[in-house]
Order: sequence, then structure tokens, then C-alpha cells
Amino acid sequence: MIQRDHYIDRLRTALTALVVVFHTAITYGAIGGWFWYENPPSTSLSSILLTLFTGTSQTYFMGLFFLLAGYFTPASLERKGYARFIADRFLRLGLPLLAFGLILGPLTEAIVAAAEGRGFWLTILHLWQRKEFFYGQLWFVQALLIFSLGYCVWRAVAGAPLARSGHTPRPIPAFRWWLVSALGVAGGALAIRQIIPLGQSVFGMLLGYFSSYIFLFALGIAAWRYDWLRQLAVENVRPWIVILAVVWPIMPIATAFVHGLNGQHNSSFSGGFSWTAILYALWEPFVAWGLISLWLLVFRAHMNRPSALWAWLNRRAYAVYILHPPVLVGISLLLHGWTAPALVKFAVVGLLACIATWLVADPLVRLPGVRRVV
Repeated sequence: MIQRDHYIDRLRTALTALVVVFHTAITYGAIGGWFWYENPPSTSLSSILLTLFTGTSQTYFMGLFFLLAGYFTPASLERKGYARFIADRFLRLGLPLLAFGLILGPLTEAIVAAAEGRGFWLTILHLWQRKEFFYGQLWFVQALLIFSLGYCVWRAVAGAPLARSGHTPRPIPAFRWWLVSALGVAGGALAIRQIIPLGQSVFGMLLGYFSSYIFLFALGIAAWRYDWLRQLAVENVRPWIVILAVVWPIMPIATAFVHGLNGQHNSSFSGGFSWTAILYALWEPFVAWGLISLWLLVFRAHMNRPSALWAWLNRRAYAVYILHPPVLVGISLLLHGWTAPALVKFAVVGLLACIATWLVADPLVRLPGVRRVV
């Protein structure tokens, strides 16, 4: 069995911090869904820069989460067997989903309501009476639960038996296969968005992004089986760094052009067969493959040594992912009266939210019942 690498745990922790910062950016002007907005999206420079940040992050960071989750799925299934693996998935994924949907989500909404003078407890009671379920960022664990169950079904029906499986190292696919996969993911995204455009969710999941999520989860499984993460080299990544540098500016330029031509609210990248929708579907994987491979390469090269601080951060990262909305919203509301540029508030609040959520998560992961889940 391949030893668990320190850099993968650190990478997931860094991505968790990025999720907190991502939602902070939406608070201060980026386009996206969130509980509370101090600055709605606009044509201001700060809003444009924050939207560029979130738009670029959206191409890869959740997909990288799925890749890493897929990487650990086969070993977990083979070690535990079907029954224990499925029970563990419902415990570690299903319970946090329910806790957020029924408790933390309404709590966050009630914090906003209290700040706006609408009543904290009245809001919680109203949401419970309406039986409103908040998926929030826990759409990811819901999707991961579905993917994990799907993998179990595939493995039981058509995959290798658990007792006879193992690592069979193979060379990393050639550049042409990376290219084919990017085009395939773009085509899949475009097809899904004809039915479910971006911005429209199904049980909290933005299915318009799931072409890459499904592919990257499956890629993570293959990467474990064929030992691709250990083999990843600069030679594999270099072409995609060049592509990233060339392709990334195309979307900001296209967005500025289309908004200037049609107006900000008359230009759709979310669905249909317009050239803007096709461009966006293509842009995402060509940016993502470069960024994902770069993160993996850099963290493996520079973040793969034991560290007590990183061990502490890693152990609390999943709890931070679950808990951060009420903490972030609370801090941003407390600092609402502070007059400062949006980018300054974004940086300060994002940093404070990360620190505070890790500190809040610390005692929780020490509780015997809770630490089995998170």
C-alpha cells in the first residue's frame, strides 16, 4: 500500500482555506451565491478583480478536491470492504450534510437576519417551519457521497474484486490524452448546460460544473491505481503551464468585450450554444489542467515533510470546511461599519475568518463523538 503523503493532506488544507477566502470574495463584490453581501457585484475595479479570482478558482479548486477524494477512495474501499466503507461514508459525509442543512445553515441565515433587525430566533423557527434545507458548501460532501456509492456499484459489477486488486503502475498519459480529456470535459459541460444552465442548482448542486468533477474523481481513482501522482514530473506539467498562461487572459478579455457590446446583464456564459457559452466551457478545463498539475507538483516538491503545525491544521480542515459560514458571516457583519476599500476588507476578513474557524474547530475535533465524523 502506498504511504499517505504529507503534501496531499496539506494541499487539502490549503484548498479549504481557499474555500473560506472564496466566500469572502463573494461577500465583498465577486459574483456568486452566499449568505450575505456587503458589496453586490458591480463594475468597480475591486468587484472585477474579486470576480476574476473566484472565476479562476472555480475552474479547478473543487475539481482538485474531487481528484484527491477519488485518489483515496479505492484504498479505503479495499481496506474496509463494501459494508464498512458505505457506513463510513454515510457517517463522515451524510451526518455533516444533515447538520449543516438543519442547524448551521439556518444559524448563518439567522445571524444575517439579526443584523438586519428581522429577529434571530424568529428566523430560525420560520426556516424550520418551512422545512428549508440549506446545502451551502456541503453540496460537495453530498456529491462525494453519490460518487462513492457509484464507485461501489461499478466496482461490484464490473471492477476488479477487492481481494485481487492492487497497484499496477503505468506511465502518465501523453499530452494528447490530456488534450482529449480537456475537450471531452468541455463538451460534457456544454451538453449539461443546455439542460441545466450555470446558476441553476439541483439539490444544492450546480450540475453545470459536474462534467469536470466526475472526470476528476475518476482520474483520482486511476491515479491511485497507476501511481500517477508520484510519477508526475515537470515534463508533464510544462505544456499546460504554457497553455494556462496563453488561455487564462482570453476570458477576461472576452468578458470585457461582450459586456461592452451587450451590457453586463445581456451576456450569457451559462448555457446555450452562443460563442460565449462555448468559449467558457472550453476555457475552464484548459485553465484547470494547468493549475491542478501545478499545485500538485509544487506541493509535492516543497510541502512533503512532517510538521506539527501542518498536522494540527490538517486535522481540523474538514471541520473548518463545514463550520466556516457562520464564522465568516459573523466577522464580516462585525466589521461592516469599518470604512475601508473592499479589497482591504476582503484580505483582513478572509484572514480573520480562517484563523477564527480553525480555532473554533479545535475543541470540536477533540470531542469523542464528533472526532469520529470530522
